[in-house]
Amino acid sequence: MSQTSLKQKKKNETGSRNSKDSLDTDKRKDSEKSGVRLSTQMRRAVNPNHLLRCSEGTVPLGPCRTIRIYIHMCLLWEQGRQITMIRGSQELSLPKTDSRGYLVRNQWSRTSRSPSTRGPSIDEPRSKSTSLKLPSSSTTSRTSSTSPSQQDSLKQLPEEPSPPTPPMPPTPPMPLDSRPPTPPEPHSSSRRSTKMHENPEAWAHGIVRDIRDSRDSTQLRDYPRTPPTEWKSYAQRRSTYSSQLDRDCLSELPRQHHQREEEEDEDEAYWASVKTLYEKIPSCSRPRPPKPKNAITIAVSSRALFNMVDGRKIYEEEGLEKYMEYQLNNENVILTPGPAFRFVKALQHVNARLRELYPNEQDLFDIVLMTNNHAQVGVRLINSVNHYGLLIDRFCLTGGKSPIGYLKAYLTNLYLSADSEKVQEAIQEGIASATMFDGAKDMAYCDTQLRVAFDGDAVLFSDESEHIAKEHGLDKFFQHETLFENKPLAQGPLKGFLEDLGRLQKKFYAKDERLLCPIRTYLVTARSAASSGARVLKTLRRWGLEIDEALFLAGAPKGPILVKIRPHIFFDDHMFHIEGAQKLGTITAHVPYGINQKMNN
Repeated sequence: MSQTSLKQKKKNETGSRNSKDSLDTDKRKDSEKSGVRLSTQMRRAVNPNHLLRCSEGTVPLGPCRTIRIYIHMCLLWEQGRQITMIRGSQELSLPKTDSRGYLVRNQWSRTSRSPSTRGPSIDEPRSKSTSLKLPSSSTTSRTSSTSPSQQDSLKQLPEEPSPPTPPMPPTPPMPLDSRPPTPPEPHSSSRRSTKMHENPEAWAHGIVRDIRDSRDSTQLRDYPRTPPTEWKSYAQRRSTYSSQLDRDCLSELPRQHHQREEEEDEDEAYWASVKTLYEKIPSCSRPRPPKPKNAITIAVSSRALFNMVDGRKIYEEEGLEKYMEYQLNNENVILTPGPAFRFVKALQHVNARLRELYPNEQDLFDIVLMTNNHAQVGVRLINSVNHYGLLIDRFCLTGGKSPIGYLKAYLTNLYLSADSEKVQEAIQEGIASATMFDGAKDMAYCDTQLRVAFDGDAVLFSDESEHIAKEHGLDKFFQHETLFENKPLAQGPLKGFLEDLGRLQKKFYAKDERLLCPIRTYLVTARSAASSGARVLKTLRRWGLEIDEALFLAGAPKGPILVKIRPHIFFDDHMFHIEGAQKLGTITAHVPYGINQKMNN
């Protein structure tokens, strides 16, 4: 019985007693034995004279036979080297070794056709890499002797040509994810070595066929790589590789898509209706009010802005409760314009022109509705303001209390009211104020230019000249004015408002808009130009103020001149000038300041 069969029998006897670990150890030893045999064949191929040295004492060889043996050995050496390289690539594909050269874990090659062996653990003294090394001298001496049957087979191998092996059909490339690793084959290395001894020629042809098959399969197994430009979305890959579950889900997609489209249509219709609603609201296009510290604040009472004569009559005759009931019942009834209505509209036109030239301008007019009405009346006031498109955002409803205490809190520059007592209180507080009177006749006013007319004494200037004229007569007044011609007059209550108008005018002048400036100022005075007019003009020059037009009437009535000017408001301290202009249709504002008010009282 040969040595291989004895070992196989011994292996079978020990396999029945040992556990799974001992079986794995025996298989590993058998694979190492086969590796030793291949190494021995390589040794013989490297040293072709080895067989000659072994057979010197028995069979003499001629030169031709020696050359033939040498060629056979070279072929065997080449085949053995290729087999060793293939087996090494199959068994040790990209091995991971530790510091001592042992394999760390087992790795199966995706391209192998033969089984890969398990790598030894750390406790095992030898690694599989030793089978790839050249055998030592002792190993060569033990395996150098060959049987006669092997020598005869080696002689007959080149004489019989091997039949041509049909080429393997090309295997179509499979997707990378769907290709499982090659499982190990059931036959062991010991059975392969037995076949090699029994039929060396068939064994050699099988090795060559395995080499060709492995080379062809290696060349054909080229994994396709999808370039980045051909990457597909999840939906596209689902449609390409769809399972039965995906087909069931795809059947529901049309219904879900239809529901999604209905929801999107409802959302679009809703937002379109909201957009239409906001476009119809006038406040959506309202400019933001200026900051109070930078704005020119004009406080206007409700009776000055709107005509509230009927409500005032009910309040005086029936009392406060009936007045409030009347306003609540008529809160949707729009109030008619009052004496300050056209003046407020002209102020808003100036703001619009300034925003065109200076989009971020804050030095603008800011109108505040200041009234002692109750908060319940505020709804009707708000409805009337919105109806006429007035840009009034700040309201002050004091509920019967005097609003004069709030004027300084609102940083008021000018206060206009129809109540002379409240105006007198504001004048005493140092706030520029005037009592509004509507014209008796209808008059056409300019809508593109704010026109403001001022009286001189006790309005723009102080009342010192009025004192001299009242106490010493006109002759002393003329002598006084000529004597103090170069001395500026003291300022009056409306001097600050004229400065505000002049500051806004200069903004238009800076944009070369002097001829198209929406603000125009007038000085309409009873002074004589020859005797007392020079001091007035020099005072304005000293203050740095410009007046567009100066009209010296020398005591003549002002009404006809005002009809020609058509100002939006005319400030004067004399009531007979106010009444004369009012009869001709001019909107006037009485300034209760100076000696004339004391004499009237």
